[in-house]
Amino acid sequence: MVSTTTTTSESGGFDPAGAGALRVRARAVRRSPSLRMIGRRLLLAIPVIWGTTFLTFCLMNLLPGTAASALLGASATPQSIAALNVKLGLNEPFPTRYLDWLGNALHGNLGTSLATGQPVTSLVLSRLEVSGELIALAFLLALGCAIVVATAAARRPGGIADWISVVVSTAGLSVPSFVVALALVLVFAVKLKVVPPLGFVPISANLGWNLRTLILPAVTLAVGIFAVFNRLLRADLIDQLQTEDYVTTARAKGASPWRVLIRHALRNSLFGLLTVAGLQIGALFGTTVVVEQVFSIPGVGQQLLSAISNEDVPVVEGIVALIATITVLANLTADLLYAVLDPRIRHDSASS
Repeated sequence: MVSTTTTTSESGGFDPAGAGALRVRARAVRRSPSLRMIGRRLLLAIPVIWGTTFLTFCLMNLLPGTAASALLGASATPQSIAALNVKLGLNEPFPTRYLDWLGNALHGNLGTSLATGQPVTSLVLSRLEVSGELIALAFLLALGCAIVVATAAARRPGGIADWISVVVSTAGLSVPSFVVALALVLVFAVKLKVVPPLGFVPISANLGWNLRTLILPAVTLAVGIFAVFNRLLRADLIDQLQTEDYVTTARAKGASPWRVLIRHALRNSLFGLLTVAGLQIGALFGTTVVVEQVFSIPGVGQQLLSAISNEDVPVVEGIVALIATITVLANLTADLLYAVLDPRIRHDSASS
């Protein structure tokens, strides 16, 4: 029997042993908590992205006038506006225009800009490189500073470092980003003259000038999320040090206060920071709309404002869809990292 099965398999026939192995692997995939969690998150992401694009399309449709009137200016005649509306397809009903855009987007075509006639995908991706570099730098600054400040504050709750941490976090959450931007420009660009106030130099042209032109916008972006990270991490560290048994055990074994704080409490508190970090990606993209306009950074935020003023619906839809997708993927990545670091989350999510 064994030789018959082997011969049949080698001759290209049906292999029961191979089919059984495939069924076992498929069953293992279906039972995998991580894969089930990924599948559930991806299914939930579909209505989120669709709802975001549909709501944006509705809001753009409610704006007075059309892209034709915005492009031709106030001196345009009704006949010329009507002719351009027909040329751009803006005379079609709202459902038809949205379904046409959605069908093309599902095939990877985000349309053509009404203002420039260029493909939306290339326009947005060229600006995304600039915004991506700015957001990455701001995220790293906020995360690094929050870990240092929150750790120092949790070492002595109620002390000077803790008081400074609370004041800085409260100010970071209260002061608008454009006020922070103007204050930084006044101090470091106008008074001290250590960095340029406006403009952007690509990293391919000059790395040093690239960092000099991005440091003020990055700090402006980082202030708000630093406050969120710092408050969350400080509160969790203090709670870990005061209530957890493993901290008491480490102290009983003679571990120094800093070793207990960094080696034990900080490692566990960073888990909770992952989820919040993923949620802040969307907030960073929203803040770039203001920051890039203040500092004249040619990123996605500045492009979004320009497209809204021109009522360039395809560009607005493309940017919104891209930001929504990046935000969903960032949250999914944070959930996966959380599940990898803490298997209890993975099994609880799968069982629910």
